[in-house]
Amino acid sequence: MTENLSEKRCMDFCAALASDAPVPGGGGAAALTGALAAALCAMAGRLTMSKPAFADRAGEINALVTRADDLRLRLLRLIDADAAGFLPLSSAYAIPKDEPDRAETLRRATLCACKAPAEMLEALAQCTALLETLLQNCSRMMLSDVGCAAALCAGALEAAAMNVFVNTKSLKGDQEAEALALHVSQLLDDCLPRARAVSSQVLSLLREEDKNG
Repeated sequence: MTENLSEKRCMDFCAALASDAPVPGGGGAAALTGALAAALCAMAGRLTMSKPAFADRAGEINALVTRADDLRLRLLRLIDADAAGFLPLSSAYAIPKDEPDRAETLRRATLCACKAPAEMLEALAQCTALLETLLQNCSRMMLSDVGCAAALCAGALEAAAMNVFVNTKSLKGDQEAEALALHVSQLLDDCLPRARAVSSQVLSLLREEDKNG
């Protein structure tokens, strides 16, 4: 790759995603979705911080915004890390089956391909916690943005996990792969309901306000 995927224009990235090229794929899409969630989290925090009613919480919210910005950049970097991790796996599958080192090469490449999506889950777990905090500490004008961020975060969590499981399932009996799959399962089981709870709570609040006029 001569150009970082994360530096493409939105239109160009989507075109690349729609093409028959092996990357970007689901992992890159998961990272981008997570970055959008973190960006919305930061925006909602910044706009809340500007409100006089939240002056007493400005320090806490500012710290949250800084962490959200860091997560956004981390997830954007993982778009390219995911592509870099997948390409060796694609090459490994092309190795003739009678090559004596094929199995080990394929094993290492498979675990490498899991690394970026597993890191996405770690970042998304942190984003989930930020959104839970922000839900209780944001202007009502920002509620929809917090809810949208949580919905995107939930989708990114599932997508990133799928990109781990699709690879670890090919290494049944491998201790490293099974340990990674277990860790990802635990993260998903913990964070996915929490992210969905934030988006569901926001949706319920907004629908109730709409009904009440």
